Amino acid sequence: MANISPRKLRDDLYCYSYQQDSSLPLVISVLASLIERNLARNERIAKNCTWALSKNVRTRVFDCHETPDMTIQSYLERIFRYTRAGPSVYVVAYVYIDRFCQLYPEFRISPRNVHRLLITTIMVASKYVEDMNYRNSYFARVGGLTTNEMNKLEMEFLFMMGFKFHVNVSVFESYCRHLEREVSIGGGYEIERTLRCAEEIKSKQIEERSCCSQITRVLL
Repeated sequence: MANISPRKLRDDLYCYSYQQDSSLPLVISVLASLIERNLARNERIAKNCTWALSKNVRTRVFDCHETPDMTIQSYLERIFRYTRAGPSVYVVAYVYIDRFCQLYPEFRISPRNVHRLLITTIMVASKYVEDMNYRNSYFARVGGLTTNEMNKLEMEFLFMMGFKFHVNVSVFESYCRHLEREVSIGGGYEIERTLRCAEEIKSKQIEERSCCSQITRVLL
């Protein structure tokens, strides 16, 4: 976290590239730091309070038999490397995680469930934000799951959330500000707010495709 500069954060905000060789979005490091701190707090609570463990069978769908030997940062980097999901996807995924925790206050993010929760929320967020997406089977391979497991997690998550996945601009920006406070106490730094930027990119791509089709018709 200390290596993230305000200038770099602002550059990523306004100039993030969606090309295949684009660098790792800084929001991934910020999100990883926040979740890891949440994990540490929950582990301290679990040691002192047995009631802190979730007894809700539905929320335990995210529990795995063995704790994955991969840090949150490495897992998020892997997801980005193979899906190239833009920064806004991770912000929206964080919104979903927060909503889920509010809906099920007995649920605690733990080493046993955090990886499955992340791959599920990121996949669902990607479907909400992006125009084109990989199949569930691909997300499953990226996340270290079988296709059946991925399908089940998605279905359970959709119903547990009541299919409430809309994120308006004001909510999106409020969560961006919350993540910015992770970078520096007192805020003022900005991570990649790319919802509007992504819309501009998509609009330009549509215009380019339209132009190309017109040129093709002229040539024919």
